[in-house]
Amino acid sequence: MHIGGLRTALYNYLFTQKNNGKLILRIEDTDQKRLVKDSIGNIVEALSWAGIDFDEGPHVKDGNLGPYIQSDRLEIYKKHMLELIESNHAYVCFYPSERVEKMNTSEVAKKSAADYDKRFRSIAPKEAIERMENENCVVRLKMPEEGELLTDDIIRGRLKFDYKLIEDPIIIKSDSFPTYHFANVIDDYNMKISHVIRGEEWLPSLPKHIHLYNCFNWEIPKFAHLPLLLNQDRSKLSKRQGDVAVEDYIKKGYLKEALINFIALLGWHESNNQEFYELDELKEKFSLDRVQSSGAVFDIQKLNWLNQHYIKKADSQKIIMLSKEHIPSNWLVTPDMIDLIKEKISNFSNIKSELLPFFENNPISKQGLIKKYPESKIEKIIPIMIESIKKSGDINKEILSKIMNKIASETNCKGKKLWQPIRFIITGQEHGPDLASFMSIIGIDECINRFNNVV
Repeated sequence: MHIGGLRTALYNYLFTQKNNGKLILRIEDTDQKRLVKDSIGNIVEALSWAGIDFDEGPHVKDGNLGPYIQSDRLEIYKKHMLELIESNHAYVCFYPSERVEKMNTSEVAKKSAADYDKRFRSIAPKEAIERMENENCVVRLKMPEEGELLTDDIIRGRLKFDYKLIEDPIIIKSDSFPTYHFANVIDDYNMKISHVIRGEEWLPSLPKHIHLYNCFNWEIPKFAHLPLLLNQDRSKLSKRQGDVAVEDYIKKGYLKEALINFIALLGWHESNNQEFYELDELKEKFSLDRVQSSGAVFDIQKLNWLNQHYIKKADSQKIIMLSKEHIPSNWLVTPDMIDLIKEKISNFSNIKSELLPFFENNPISKQGLIKKYPESKIEKIIPIMIESIKKSGDINKEILSKIMNKIASETNCKGKKLWQPIRFIITGQEHGPDLASFMSIIGIDECINRFNNVV
């Protein structure tokens, strides 16, 4: 599932929640060449993970507007197609087999076909329907050949389309499956859809859809076309510049609270500067009139910042459970460890590197340490440190402070010259969590072992 699809689903969900509406999941699989095994299950799983609940759909037992998978609705489309042909709002275009093959493999042939097919506009409906049984064909919608369409979009306001620039779209393909344009309009009407909230890429199709509604004398729903999601260079969000699938962000260890918060702000914002929103708060505050019409930049740094915020707030035991796929199975991670490092975790894919110092000793030698910290009195510091922590039998901030003060007075080594090499021996890092807390977690014996390894 594309991250843009999740945003569209979220905005639809928030809109229905605020307006006591119903949200329907419909699987649009009319392009049979693009079917991917298990994709429906993956889409449902991603939506459920995000907390987007549907009132009706293929995964919901109750519901009276189904079937919810378009390939199960072919008889419905056929009925409406015949109705359009009989009322002279659509026409049948007949092709020999080689022309069908050419159209299926050539974009140029597809583009030139619309003009070529206008010769079939005048075939009598009865004759066309009879020939459909035995000949290769597609069905096209008759668009007006002059004039313009004026319509309103909730986000973009007044829109104008020139009919002269719009070709007659195919509504039934040569494989007898409907196109997106046709199936969506039929299904939206039959499923009592009041608002269509979808991506900006469908704007050029809007006059075709509205004309279909008019052909059937159906009430037209309200449309809202969401802004595109953009890369940092303001090109359309694509795999070439980063992850675009929701599953990729789940695998990398982004919390759903962070991802929902992030994508909610990709095109929508209140008039204030609030950055953090829980899902329940979004249900109350979201409105389409605060959705912008210009593209929204997908800033991965902001997503990491939001994720870090939610990880810091999360219970440490919960973090262990959610990140177990990123942690070696032989590591016994405790909530105390997570408490020390969670401020540094932007997503769970980097949790292993942050936990590493608890489980693996730093392999630096005494010579290497002296070279790294030439002004520190390593040879004097380490023996006093080992003797002091052996005597203490425990370690905490107060005890460590006393030990470090003692070393400072006996060696005249203070401040960074003292603390930095000690931290590096124990953690393998020059900066990190509270040293006393870290030493307490790994235990006195392990601390002594790490000092002895350097000696």
